[in-house]
Amino acid sequence: MPDRVKIILNAHGGRLNGQAKMKLIEEGMAAAGLDYDLTETTHRNHGLDLARQAAEEGWPVIVAAGGDGTVNEVVNGIMQGAGHSALGIIPFGSANDLADVLKLPRNVTAACQRIAAKNTRPIDVGLVNGRYFVNNSAIGLEAIVTVTQDQMRYIQGMPRYVAAAIKTILKAQSWDMRLEWDNGIFEGPAILVSVGNSHRTGGAFYMTPQAKLDDGLLDFIYALDMSRWQILNLLPKTFSGKHVNHALIVYLQTKTLTITVSPSTPIQADGEIIDKTATEIHYQILPKKLRVIV
Repeated sequence: MPDRVKIILNAHGGRLNGQAKMKLIEEGMAAAGLDYDLTETTHRNHGLDLARQAAEEGWPVIVAAGGDGTVNEVVNGIMQGAGHSALGIIPFGSANDLADVLKLPRNVTAACQRIAAKNTRPIDVGLVNGRYFVNNSAIGLEAIVTVTQDQMRYIQGMPRYVAAAIKTILKAQSWDMRLEWDNGIFEGPAILVSVGNSHRTGGAFYMTPQAKLDDGLLDFIYALDMSRWQILNLLPKTFSGKHVNHALIVYLQTKTLTITVSPSTPIQADGEIIDKTATEIHYQILPKKLRVIV
């Protein structure tokens, strides 16, 4: 009997409709010789609940079929369900950050073949205020960009992230922050803190360009207070990671990071808003805590 995997499908995100996605999955799994059980998500964080249940039931492989938000929900479900299941990915999103960083194919049949091959790689998992993340988390300006783009669904794909960034920058503010990490402290006005387990976020932004998925460290930047014009000038440099060379950007690595901020800020984790009014934020890294099929 062929191997059996659990698939959690976000039928509503990305460019394809749910029926088209299910047809591609059916064809891909048949070609790979895999039996599967598929459940569609119906609301935000439904994927988390489904993945936790699947992990508790002992499914050896749980597949996130969707974008980075779906991956984040499934990762959180696996971690909450004891973390023994391996993560598989069928990329259907606009950005597909983790899939691209892991060099996974976007072709569904090829992705299913990877799942069938069962080759896994252990990666680190970040944790912020109880929420796990695998790519990136942020507060301040970057988190507000996430809120803004979520309200701009009439724009599809990567242009939405860029348009949201520009719209947010035009109203940019600073926060009073205190940061404490493994071997340092900062106190003063800042516009954002971006924390990376991976080097890419939002499909095109290399906020922490030196970050690696398995080095046991969180890379992070904090941006000191600057004018809106300075921020706009820096925006194109985030597409290559060259923004970290700016005098008002500080780039560091740590295992833990605690931030106190005023006024409150949203927190985003892998593009999902997990808190809209945070004033205390705690980060840590969990080294090689998740197995991903590559």
